[in-house]
Amino acid sequence: MWQTSTRLLQLLAMLQARRDWSGQELASRLEVSTRTIRADIERLRDLGYPVEARPGVGGGYRLSRGTTMPPLLLDDEEVVAVAVALGTTAGAGVTGIEEASLRALVKLEQMLPSRLRHRIDAMRTATVSVPGAGPTVDLSVLSAIAGAIRASERLRFDYVDHEGQQTLRTTEPQRLVVWGRRWYLLAWDVERASWRTFRVDRVRPRTPAGPRFRPRTLTDEEASRFVQRSAGTATWRYRARIRIHAPIDHIRALLPLAVDVSADGPDRCIIEAGSDTPHQLALYIGLLDTDFDILDPPDLAEAFIRLAERYQRAAQTSMR
Repeated sequence: MWQTSTRLLQLLAMLQARRDWSGQELASRLEVSTRTIRADIERLRDLGYPVEARPGVGGGYRLSRGTTMPPLLLDDEEVVAVAVALGTTAGAGVTGIEEASLRALVKLEQMLPSRLRHRIDAMRTATVSVPGAGPTVDLSVLSAIAGAIRASERLRFDYVDHEGQQTLRTTEPQRLVVWGRRWYLLAWDVERASWRTFRVDRVRPRTPAGPRFRPRTLTDEEASRFVQRSAGTATWRYRARIRIHAPIDHIRALLPLAVDVSADGPDRCIIEAGSDTPHQLALYIGLLDTDFDILDPPDLAEAFIRLAERYQRAAQTSMR
């Protein structure tokens, strides 16, 4: 009986680790006959695990999704990873998930052996969480958006932009992107016929969802870069174009994705950057520690002149 129980756990771990197994592969790994494998599969089904069997030459076994959640078999590293993830969900910027995460963590810790409890306790004791700042996202809103993305259905929602203006948007949602504590929706705006980034905490979905659409080709990396660029520039009040006397690869490595950089010969490049004020932008450009030319707007030069005069006064004072 003990050997049978041990073999069932080994069989379950194999089915969870890989999607498809042939009966012969399982029998060879567990050093039993295929008839024994068939009997063990039936025992797993009796315990609530939905194991599919496909007959024929290319057939085999697969652990499928069921209507209930059977027990999971996790190794030590997986258990610690799940516990740490549950313990840090409070900083994810999602309302309504903290209590559920805490309940799941309590259930998990009740089942842990002492060696794993010690590891998780050590991680908890040694870790300090900084309370997050900024808006949070409602879990139901995230679920509604994710459902529309998965079903490739148009999403209509009320949206409040950073200036406080409310509009009704009709979109083809493509990705949810998490950047820091903030959630963004990258979607194709149907009326504006262009990609748009929306802060999810400002989205209020309308129901029912719209008609289905054909998703556009977009990789996860492209979605991430687009959101970082558009979200980083959305609140700029002052913008400028500047020629930097340095190779594009060198400058691009120093700047965030929000700053557009284009080549202007082998040893120069042009950046399109912004900030709240010309003074802030002048300070920012100075940090690049290289020569540059102001292309637009011309009045940015005044900010550099005032900054240079201030530095010169400070330098002259220190030399007296």
